[in-house]
Amino acid sequence: MGLIRLVGVMLAVAGGVVLWTGLNARDSLAEKATHALTGKYTERTTLYLAGGGAALAGGVLLVLVGGSSRKRR
Repeated sequence: MGLIRLVGVMLAVAGGVVLWTGLNARDSLAEKATHALTGKYTERTTLYLAGGGAALAGGVLLVLVGGSSRKRR
């Protein structure tokens, strides 16, 4: 496994954890009350959701398209 793919796996795992944290935060009682009153999520929850999703997508992309383990001549 190449270094780029290894970084992609680590990024995807970290992104999944951050996304999972954002999804759990979204379902909290305080977040539901804030969403009911203002119509939007708090900045922290939005950052968790967007950042986690972007990191997960970037990690998957690196794994799928990342450099091959063989060097071409």
